[in-house]
This record gives sequence, structure tokens and C-alpha cells, in this order.
Amino acid sequence: MLPVASGAQRPYRGIVTTTDSASSASSQHLRPDDADEGFYVAPFPGELIPLGVTELFVRTAGTPVAAGDSESEVAVFIHGLGGSSTNWTELMSLLADNVYGIAMDLPGFGQSPPPHHGDYKLTAHADIVAQLIRQQVGNRPVHIFGNSMGGATAVQLAARHPMLVKSMTLVSPALPELMPRASNIHMPLTAIPGLGERLMRRMMKRDVEWRVTMSMSICYADPTRIDPRRMADQVAEARARDELAHTPQASLETLRGLISTYFDYSHQAPWKLARNIKAPVLLIYGRQDKLVNSRAAFRATKEFPNASVMVVPDSGHVTQMEHPHIVAQAWRQLVE
Repeated sequence: MLPVASGAQRPYRGIVTTTDSASSASSQHLRPDDADEGFYVAPFPGELIPLGVTELFVRTAGTPVAAGDSESEVAVFIHGLGGSSTNWTELMSLLADNVYGIAMDLPGFGQSPPPHHGDYKLTAHADIVAQLIRQQVGNRPVHIFGNSMGGATAVQLAARHPMLVKSMTLVSPALPELMPRASNIHMPLTAIPGLGERLMRRMMKRDVEWRVTMSMSICYADPTRIDPRRMADQVAEARARDELAHTPQASLETLRGLISTYFDYSHQAPWKLARNIKAPVLLIYGRQDKLVNSRAAFRATKEFPNASVMVVPDSGHVTQMEHPHIVAQAWRQLVE
């Protein structure tokens, strides 16, 4: 079993436990890091699904669940800023025997068109996820996975649609922290109107392979772990996004919506919302994360009333991609 720290309703309030690949044995007596080496799954096929007046591109894995089936387990996966449904491929494959997995490209990302209302705030993303859940499997609770901005969106989802959330697994959630570091100072700078557009135009002029390599080096603790086939998938996806006129705006406006939550001091502030989430929450941080400070793990144990928190020393911002076996094993422990 993985050592997972626990929060308010569990014995170890305020304690954050670290785990690494050497301390976590799988059922096959392999370390998860051994299992992850060379572990690659091709992106699952997907399709554009009509959703009210818009469409979402959705990929699925596992045995489909009918809308009236309230017994079978369902998981919904929410990607981060600049990401897509393919960020969950390996984890979805590992959990396919446990859940019916649904991963969408949020509006304006991946292969999904931009939102018809032009609203890229996290609340709008949360509402479209809720709409997708109700359409696909009915008005029932599901397991929610979110990475980075997707984790922040999951918090909004749990606050606005609590009956849809059975559990939450948040990987490096982008929750407010007002002290940027040298490795993430570009994020608030890019959110500045005018400056962000200039920086985005300059970035889009760079070679796509260079952009993808830079992005992956920021997101991974050890970029050498990236399977060449996964890198090729990411480059191909980035090239396809470059052909879409709305791509820069989607990234900029979503970033601005995310940053705005950092300065929200109302009762809708993300950390305040966290205090009212009753579902069990697993938070996973990478010790070498360059974008989200893993010290947030300590605050998470105090703010989420039913939290388990784990810090992975040799992981970066996308532990579900860098160490999918660790995340899968930790989730199974959460829901046992």
C-alpha cells in the first residue's frame, strides 16, 4: 500500500507523507517506476459530442456505462492549461478495469471548438464538465480527476455541482498561491492584457518541436522519462492546434480566468470552497514541480476536510503522466 497522508477526518491531520517509486510496490512486485519505464499507450480514439449549443471532443476508455446505470463506476478526467484529453491516456488505461473513463478537451483546447459564449473562466469550464457528466451517465456522482488548472476546475465543479462528485483526485492543482517563483513567473506576466498577446505571438513563431520540448521540460521532473512515441504524439497535437485560430485566445483567457481566482477574497475563493467539499479528496504533488509549489500540500491537509495528500519526490507537474502507476495505485487505495 502507498503511504498516503491524511487530513481532518483521518488520523494524521496536518501531516504530508512522501512516497517514491522505490517505496511503492505493485501487485506484480514491481516498483511503479519500473512499470512506468517504457510504458506507452497510444491516444484513445475520440469524437465530437454535441452538448447543448456547443460540442466537446471526448475520449473514453473501459466498458461504457448507460445513463441509467447508477452502480458502475465512472471517472471523468480534466486536463490542465495548454493540455488536452491525451494527458490522461496512460492513467485511463490503468484504470479501465475499474472505471469507465471519460476525458474531454475543454472548450477551446485540443479538438474542441471555443465556447459559444466566449467564457473561459473556471466556473464556465466546471459547468460544461457537469453538463457532459449528466448527458453521458446521468445525474449521478462520479470520480473526478484534475491536473493543474483542471484540478482548480474540479474544485469549482465540486462546489457548484456537489451531487456529481464521488471522489476527487487532484494532481498538482493550481490553487491560489501569491508568491511566484522564477520557474513560473512567466504565468502571471502572460496574463497581463497586451503583454500576454505579444508574448504569445512571439512564442507561436518558434518551432513546434522546440515549444513542445520546452513545455515538457517544465512539466516533467526528468524529461528523459518521456517515451519518444509520447513526444511524437505531443508534437503532432501541437501542430494541429497551430492550425486553429482560437488556440492562443483559449490559452490566454483561461490563464486570466485562473489567475483571477488567486485574487478572489469572496466566499467563492478556491481555498474557501475547498473547506466545504465533503467528498474524499486525494491530492498528489510533485516535489520537483516547477509550476505548483509542493508546499501547498501542507495547506491542503488543513483546507480540505476529507483529504489524503501525497508528495512524490521524483515527480514534476504531471505525475499522472510521469508516474501513472503511482497515481493509479494511490487512487485505488483512496476508494477501497
